[in-house]
Amino acid sequence: MIHIGMHTDNWRTLSGSMADAVAAATEHSLEYIEFGVVDGQDFIQGMGYAPTVSLDSNPIKLKRYLDDNGLKVSQIDASYPIIGPPGATLAVRYVQRAIQFAAAIGCPCVDTSDSASVPTGYTEEKLMAMTKENYRQILDWADDYDIIINVEPHGPFTTNPDTMERILNFFDNPRLKMNFDTGNTYISGQDPVKFCQRFIDKISHMHIKDVSKELADAVRGGETGIAMSESAIGEGVNADNIDAIIQLLKKKKWDGVVSIECQGTKRCIAKSIEWLRQKIG
Repeated sequence: MIHIGMHTDNWRTLSGSMADAVAAATEHSLEYIEFGVVDGQDFIQGMGYAPTVSLDSNPIKLKRYLDDNGLKVSQIDASYPIIGPPGATLAVRYVQRAIQFAAAIGCPCVDTSDSASVPTGYTEEKLMAMTKENYRQILDWADDYDIIINVEPHGPFTTNPDTMERILNFFDNPRLKMNFDTGNTYISGQDPVKFCQRFIDKISHMHIKDVSKELADAVRGGETGIAMSESAIGEGVNADNIDAIIQLLKKKKWDGVVSIECQGTKRCIAKSIEWLRQKIG
């Protein structure tokens, strides 16, 4: 069954809080929410101007708050760049902490990705070898905490279907899966429907992003990812692809959460949810 959720990151550019995202989710009777995490303290988040959660906070208290609002967490977004040396020194521990937090609140998935740019001074083979070791350390924790580790197409390695397949086949581990993103695959110049078809058996969670015509005309094929859709889902140039992907998921009897990533304005959220509910049925 396809379930609709949304990412609290929708409120980041609006200086919104976690509470703003939760209020919108409950207003629209959503069952799921997704959020990013901060490793340590951040004054913007602490002051309530960012919709993220500190990994130093009490996960049980957060779960109680979400339970009171009828919400489950579909995924924790811990997509600090995992490619190469920065991934080894920073991302591995960050994702490991996110795994612990996810387990404490009953969240099944933690999201990861590569980088918006390729680290310089290394061959692709060296970077891939280091990245494989980074995922090895992460999966050791994922196995013990029974958490799925998703890889999201968001950078030059992961939006390349052949390289993505290589990453997903680093290990014969059922916990290494994909968080498919309709907007990132489109903006990178790929065909989102073909990308989804190729990896459908590996997809455990999904980000739904449309793309405005203006943005597509300006950067498609030159960028590998966008944070969110500025247009409501269904009103951009990626709408037909999203529709086709939903029909593909229905035909496959896919069971998971599609998480809306669009600007967190009242109109944008309402229109996106309405359009998705019509398509999902």
